[in-house]
Amino acid sequence: MISITVRNIPDDVMERIRALSAVDKRSLNNEILVLLEKGVFTEVDEKIQGKKHISKSAQVEIWKRLIGTWDDDRSVKQIIDDIYSHRTTGREVNL
Repeated sequence: MISITVRNIPDDVMERIRALSAVDKRSLNNEILVLLEKGVFTEVDEKIQGKKHISKSAQVEIWKRLIGTWDDDRSVKQIIDDIYSHRTTGREVNL
């Protein structure tokens, strides 16, 4: 697992994190991890659902992290180009 240091956290943000940590009975570190995870997933969900657009390079990075590895004779670029060439836009989906 990766560790990072976050600098220059505004005082009011830190106070709110401390308050949430106390309410949720979590350590400060765990509360920050929960908030970070929620924020990241919310942001990615919003962008993927079309509320915000993300760049092709960001999508490629997301795909690389989500899909892992597989056996395929094509290059990563060929696979990505194949995905893009088979996309449709603006269609209604009923679930």
